[in-house]
Amino acid sequence: MPADLLIYIAIAAVLIIWLRNTLGTRTGEERDRSEEVKHLEERMRAHAEGKPDPDEILDLSKPSTTADANIKKLQIADTDTAQKLAELIHNAPDFDPVFFINGAKEAFAMIVEAFAHGDAKTLKNLLSPGVYRAFEEEIFARQDRGETIQTDIHLVKEAEITNISFIDRMVFIKIRFCAEETCVIRDREGTILSGNPDKITTMKDVWTFGKELKSKDPTWYLYETADDEVEDHKTPIPDAQ
Repeated sequence: MPADLLIYIAIAAVLIIWLRNTLGTRTGEERDRSEEVKHLEERMRAHAEGKPDPDEILDLSKPSTTADANIKKLQIADTDTAQKLAELIHNAPDFDPVFFINGAKEAFAMIVEAFAHGDAKTLKNLLSPGVYRAFEEEIFARQDRGETIQTDIHLVKEAEITNISFIDRMVFIKIRFCAEETCVIRDREGTILSGNPDKITTMKDVWTFGKELKSKDPTWYLYETADDEVEDHKTPIPDAQ
């Protein structure tokens, strides 16, 4: 087995363990988040009284007190989503939204690159069964065509929370990602079918992560993927749910 493949497998194994703890709750580090909810609701009221455009991003980049400092970098699509975030924090005091978003960014890069490598083992640890089947089918179809994908995610620039929903005992968080990547697709002869190894392109996708709210498993699994914008030369992540 090539040395670089062994290194990749080792890194992937470490990242899976890290993500299973990052994309979720942090047992033993719970704290009272009532003040964060209070400040978030105050910002929503002020935002609403100013009669903003419904599609305007709620800016949380300037926290008014120390209590909401940990949500200062969050991007939230609208006041309704902000209200649901406040509800989630209230119902799950151990949920840290910034910790979650940072983990989601890492998961995005890891999943995209694992899909490009055809690394089904890594994907199975992070995807819901339905999404995993769609990814696996596309990997097999790609192998049948004799195609290979080389993808490098250079930077996940943005991760905006666009919706939060509660269904039965589950909570789902939808995130709009914007990332810079290099993606090259080659046929079985090595001829480039798409992409440029020397060009960085923008990739925009909307993914939904979910978990059972009271589950002891801290992992947030990927439950849905969809294009946000159709881009040329992007990694062809299948739309799935």
